[in-house]
Amino acid sequence: MIFKTKTILYSFLFLALFTYQSHAQGTTYDQKKLDSLGITQAQIDHLGITDINHLSAASKRALKWPVDLGNEWFIQFSNLKPLKGDLAYEEGVVRRDPSAVIKENGKYYVWYSKSTGPTQGFGGDVENDKVFPWDRCDIWYATSKDGETWKEEGLAVPRGKAGAYDDRSVFTVEIMKHENKYYLSYQTVKSPYTVRVKNQIGLAWSNSPNGPWTKSKEPILSPADNGIWKGEEQDRFAVERKGDFDSHKVHDPCIIPYNGKFYLYYKGEQMGEEITFGGRQIRHGLAIADNPEGPYIKSPYNPISNSGHEICVWPYNGGVAALITTDGPEKNTIQWAPDGINFEIMSVIPGVSAHAIGLNRTIDNEKEPTEILRWGLSHVYNSWDYQSIMSFTSERKTQHRAKGE
Repeated sequence: MIFKTKTILYSFLFLALFTYQSHAQGTTYDQKKLDSLGITQAQIDHLGITDINHLSAASKRALKWPVDLGNEWFIQFSNLKPLKGDLAYEEGVVRRDPSAVIKENGKYYVWYSKSTGPTQGFGGDVENDKVFPWDRCDIWYATSKDGETWKEEGLAVPRGKAGAYDDRSVFTVEIMKHENKYYLSYQTVKSPYTVRVKNQIGLAWSNSPNGPWTKSKEPILSPADNGIWKGEEQDRFAVERKGDFDSHKVHDPCIIPYNGKFYLYYKGEQMGEEITFGGRQIRHGLAIADNPEGPYIKSPYNPISNSGHEICVWPYNGGVAALITTDGPEKNTIQWAPDGINFEIMSVIPGVSAHAIGLNRTIDNEKEPTEILRWGLSHVYNSWDYQSIMSFTSERKTQHRAKGE
């Protein structure tokens, strides 16, 4: 009886050891079985899946990844670096939301939001207080020979006169050059700045990066008009109907020439905005025009993202790439759409130190997918009241090695 028991025990241990070694060394599966599941032996080996008869939800998702999943879209951002000259941090002054950087007449140019003084918020007199750092802003610009030391050149686009759609603030600006003409798109707010105010998008154009700038008489884009507030109190979370993804605000505009038209990418904020498992419920939209000055027609495919905050897009390989940050379940990803509309995730990257990114549009963005992110501008919160513009760099990451390896 003892001999028989030991034999059974040894047999069991041998079988367990054999099974472990079989899995450790990798199991070769019958081709018919693989075909029935729509997978390959190469996928099993590459992903290190133990047993195709017992696939976890994670393994099932991984098997849907592209077979040629690479690292050409994977990057890591550096810490931000302070700028020198007039764009160095200045107590009492807000400089934020840098545009893309372009190069004209041997100099780099950047545009940005500028205001002065602390923020009082919404608890007091919204007619006279400053409710956000980007409230009571104008658009200014600066130049640099090296991208590090900057000279503030002055006011580019001011707020409008009392009663105009942009009389309270103009901010979060982006630059586009097309056929020797320059276009600035930006957010606008009309007084009073309440929590239910509906931000819009304006446009200005010039024959020179130094101005003067001609402003559009009306906004080129407005929020969807199909949400319904609940009650009369200034409560932006109280709604009877939320409406479209951009029923409250249209923000962070960026226009790029694409396929013979002009694609205006923007951030939409919905009435009654919620917090989801990815953070704030923020998504991006697209409006298209035949001419830079419009009219811009919103795409029926909106929203075109599930996540994001500030718009950061660039043409690449016949399509459009986008860096998605800050908010939503797909934040901290780089995505690409072959048609500028249908975006797919190309990489998931570590937390992004840069915010409100000003891309360096002087480089060859077709060199590789993320070349345009090697150097650019960002803003940083020195405090809640005051922000300054800084620079960032990034690098591709293709391997992970130990120190001295």
